[in-house]
Amino acid sequence: MRHDLKSDAYHKVGRTRAVNGEAANRRVSDEALRPRGETDSTGQGLLHRAFARANVQQAWKRVKANKGAAGVDGLDTEQTGKHLLTEWAGIRAQLLSGVYRPSPVRRVMIPKPDGSQRELGIPTVTDRLIQQALLQVLQPLLDPTFSEHSYGFRPRRRAQDAVLAAQGAVQSGRRIVVDVDLEKFFDRVNHDILIDRLSKRVNDAGIIRLVRAYLNAGIMDSGVVMERHEGTPQGGPLSPLLANVLLDEVDKELERRGHCFARYADDCNVYVHSQKAGERVMRLLRRCYDRLHLKINESKSAVTSVFGRKFLGYALWQAGDGEVRRGVSEKALKTFRQRIRQLTRRNGGRSMAEVVERLRRYLLGWKGYFGLAQTPRVWRGLDEWIRRRLRAMQLKQWRRGKTIYRELTRLGASHRVAQSVAALSRCWWHNSLSGIHHVLTIAHFDRLGVPRLS
Repeated sequence: MRHDLKSDAYHKVGRTRAVNGEAANRRVSDEALRPRGETDSTGQGLLHRAFARANVQQAWKRVKANKGAAGVDGLDTEQTGKHLLTEWAGIRAQLLSGVYRPSPVRRVMIPKPDGSQRELGIPTVTDRLIQQALLQVLQPLLDPTFSEHSYGFRPRRRAQDAVLAAQGAVQSGRRIVVDVDLEKFFDRVNHDILIDRLSKRVNDAGIIRLVRAYLNAGIMDSGVVMERHEGTPQGGPLSPLLANVLLDEVDKELERRGHCFARYADDCNVYVHSQKAGERVMRLLRRCYDRLHLKINESKSAVTSVFGRKFLGYALWQAGDGEVRRGVSEKALKTFRQRIRQLTRRNGGRSMAEVVERLRRYLLGWKGYFGLAQTPRVWRGLDEWIRRRLRAMQLKQWRRGKTIYRELTRLGASHRVAQSVAALSRCWWHNSLSGIHHVLTIAHFDRLGVPRLS
């Protein structure tokens, strides 16, 4: 789904497992990040506020909670905490004097549902801490200046809010969408343009110098560090905020012209009343993005009817009463079914409890994101399909006819039902739709902990 949501994907990459043994129980106190004699004074510049004790401690808590992977230094969160016990005072002094140089980010390629890959850059835990501390002072300053039509990576705003805004625009009669997708946006951000736009909003040379250092830090792949003159790799806490700084210029131009639109990161949908108006908006957007040295992905962008297009994994449809409603896009449903097939495949030697636990986590997350969909019939159909796959899987685990007969009768099946299912013991999929559904019921799977979508 489109909302492989960009913003959150890198936190899931290579998460480290808990370390067993005595060392794992030695928690690193947040007080480790307090240089002696430092105060919490906010009377100084933004850079001093960013690395004041209270702000750094808050940033450290956030970094620890995200549990991201190690960077090029190989240090995970626990190891970095111990390292900072003795090194943070020196790092902070370098940051305030302007001589700190970030480590290169570690390149990680994440497969996408369409077979392509998305590049993530994983900073070291120390650099994630520094970026998070910067984010916490910059976001309150910058976020209020952003367009109200921008929803990506902002406090108290979600992708679902953008979908609701899109639905409202279409319900008001705007049935043509200018659907714009930028080609490899995070890889092609021009550093000079970005720094210029940031400098107009942040009057602090130390902050600007440090952000420039992060943009120029380079990326390590297979042990080789490559310089980078454009792009802000997804993976660091600052990247989403910097993306909004750059793209807000386009938002403000659309606002100035009175257009109705919703943007989430590099996905922007503008809603208009006619095809001709849509083509004018597309020409405007091309000019705006050209000024930022960004390129529109022509294969994924279009001026067309809103019905049949997807936005952040959702699709809009019109009910018989004329009301515009929300649904899950075909692409998102296809990805969902592929994942369910993987989780419920009938080989692999996994117990039903293991399968249900993995399925539960996936279903709850998916339902949490697509809970806005107004498609109860689709939900019921998916629930029935998932339960059928679980029944087929259970039958294959029982395998032999005698075992199937014994287990079904133990669960309360009649002699006739148990015997008819056992007689076709190798027809797992056929049997999953037979009388077995009177035994492996909805209540049975509820007790196992399988969430319902409907």
